[in-house]
Amino acid sequence: MALLDDVTKSFVPSALVGIGAVLLAPVLVPALANGLRPLAKTLVKGGLMVTDKIYEAVAEAGEQFNDMVAEARSEMGTTAAQAAGPKRTRAK
Repeated sequence: MALLDDVTKSFVPSALVGIGAVLLAPVLVPALANGLRPLAKTLVKGGLMVTDKIYEAVAEAGEQFNDMVAEARSEMGTTAAQAAGPKRTRAK
């Protein structure tokens, strides 16, 4: 008999909570969804702003790298021309 009493004591409050949740769900779920939508929207906006900043930083880094490559090529061309020395022309 003690086992049956233990089962009914724990089952009744759990059943009442379950029934209450089923009855309140149609009211609470839309209210929670409407309340969480602005939060979700703010998180999406923040993610987009971070993504845009990352794209800008990568583009800037690429531009600086391309500038360095152009400077290095220019210096290599200048160095090669100086190493070759003045061009000699043949006398006719």
